[in-house]
Amino acid sequence: MSDHTQVKQVEMNYKKDRPKTKNPLKIEDLSLRDGHQSLFATRGRTEDMIPVAEKMDQIGFWAVEVWGGATFDTMHRFLGEDPWERLRTLKRYFKKTPFSMLLRGQNLVGYRNYADDVAKLFVKKTVDNGMEIFRTFDALNDYRNFEAVVPVIKESGAHFQGCICYSLTEPRLGGDVYNLDYYIKKAKELEAMGADSICIKDMAGLIAPYDAYELIKTLKANVKPMIHLHSHFTSGMSPMSMMKAIEAGVDIIDTCLTPYAYRTSHAALEPFVMSLLGTNRDTGFDINALADINEILERDVLPKYKHLLDDTKISVIDINVLLHQTPGGMLSNLVNQLKEMDALDKIDEVYKELPRVRKELGQIPLVTPTSQIVGTQTVNNVLFDTPNERYKMITAQVKDLCYGLYGKTSVAIDPEVQKKALKGYERGETPITCRPAEVLAPELEKAKKEIGDLALDDEDLIIYALFPVTGKKYLLQKYGKEKVPDAVKPITLEDVARQKEMIEKAKKGELIEKSKIKEVPEKSGNVRTFNVFVDGDYFEVGVDEIGGPPVITYATPTPAVAGAFAAPAKPASPLPPPPPKPRAAQAAPATNKPAPAKAAEPSVADGTPIKAPMPGMIIKYEKKVGDTVNEGETVVVIEAMKMENALPAPVSGVIKAINSKSGDSVARGDVLAIIG
Repeated sequence: MSDHTQVKQVEMNYKKDRPKTKNPLKIEDLSLRDGHQSLFATRGRTEDMIPVAEKMDQIGFWAVEVWGGATFDTMHRFLGEDPWERLRTLKRYFKKTPFSMLLRGQNLVGYRNYADDVAKLFVKKTVDNGMEIFRTFDALNDYRNFEAVVPVIKESGAHFQGCICYSLTEPRLGGDVYNLDYYIKKAKELEAMGADSICIKDMAGLIAPYDAYELIKTLKANVKPMIHLHSHFTSGMSPMSMMKAIEAGVDIIDTCLTPYAYRTSHAALEPFVMSLLGTNRDTGFDINALADINEILERDVLPKYKHLLDDTKISVIDINVLLHQTPGGMLSNLVNQLKEMDALDKIDEVYKELPRVRKELGQIPLVTPTSQIVGTQTVNNVLFDTPNERYKMITAQVKDLCYGLYGKTSVAIDPEVQKKALKGYERGETPITCRPAEVLAPELEKAKKEIGDLALDDEDLIIYALFPVTGKKYLLQKYGKEKVPDAVKPITLEDVARQKEMIEKAKKGELIEKSKIKEVPEKSGNVRTFNVFVDGDYFEVGVDEIGGPPVITYATPTPAVAGAFAAPAKPASPLPPPPPKPRAAQAAPATNKPAPAKAAEPSVADGTPIKAPMPGMIIKYEKKVGDTVNEGETVVVIEAMKMENALPAPVSGVIKAINSKSGDSVARGDVLAIIG
């Protein structure tokens, strides 16, 4: 008997001996959203989903998650893709399987609460574009933030899945805040709102197996909607917790196809399919069909994203998450932010400070956007606080949280932190107690006037309303008014092969043809040494500028620069004396006519600079050149880790220069403005 015949015989026996069960476990697949968001920063492209879409549609998933979370932001900002077009495109391939999305309540797919008019239009247009299941959550579990979106979901005939964000104050389920009574109360609130299903959203993989059993068993006994368990693999517990939840009667679980599973993503689907084979919870899925899909992903898709995977850790689990409760995406953001600030050595201080900040801000669950709010503020505290002052640089979002714009926290915010955050706050220094959106003015008409004819339809308008800076930049590129940067263009498998070949040649020293190698010049005294890292190896190289050392013009900062907005002081190093003239001037042809006078641009020597205290993106300038500014007034707002930091004037004076514009990326230490 040939191998092919043997495989066919196994398949026939597999199908014949597999009776259908009355209570199959329902599976939602997260590969096309949370899978790539967790493993490679949401960079998965629509073109790489199409090759497996029709095959996935035949598996029998309860739903596939294809949208929401960070996809909307990442697609328009980093991939040059229209988020709405992804929905429409994938809908042509998924004929049977419902689409699911992650909706952040009144935050929608952004990082703040939007006005009711934006929230309602967003949900309506999302349904129009093919969405059928709305997994709706609020980072604070404050369901007043559902009041604008849920009626539109229900009126549209879509499925409203209400989430309870899972969090702990103790190592296991219990304590005085996040205990069994808390989750039962929240489930009943969702049931009263008309939830079609209720999801326990465990974003950091904190739920332990026996806690999962007890929680699911109790929820099934107390509420009628289907119960759904979502638990990231980060801690390594989720497969065990899922199995105990299945024993307890959970209706639906979340998994990913194996290539998109594990690490900070989710448990893999295939082990569940085989573990439940022939039981009363058998999924009914064809393991051979799943193997075919995985082969395509491994061969044709994942090689394009290998460079984005974190291969610095050997272990696929992170038990530290059980100590600091930091979701994987938040953790990678913290590490990247510290790297860009040359402060990765502070990571242990960040871990130590994080639980303290979380407690002071109301013991809030760590999920988008509260994970970013707590994480960014923790980094700010570690880097900018002094022995005599904590919370020296408070983000705009922490101020909003303390005011009540995100909702009601599980426990009261520390009064001293709240008072400091709200000092001079533009909306007032007394926190609100009403539904947050009640204090938000309508936004759509204002957005229409600002974006004008650049937004051709409601979908374009929503992109701009949610993300005014990056959204406008995307629309300019979408309609050919600005060039699409090469950085956002996709790469092919051929590109991957060429890159691999180049790396192999570099490691062997074969990048330069020997016949073209020139005689090695003598080293000058200006050689600088660098480490170059290539695919796990590193090489030490010397760099010697041709023509002599560069001309370096610098000025000593005034004493007023000291503080959070000045670049950190570095030990002085002697500079070689500059040549009599710049090289460009020496090479210029002789002429009897004097060169036209050029207006000198303001430099650091003309006044006090405001420097970027961290890498980020310029959101807006509150002042323009020529404006008078008082010490402490906001001059520029910079976004870092998706949170906004208002940079105040270190001195009073007049704005002499502005060196960037809205949407520009800036490095730590860049001069953003000068006050004279």
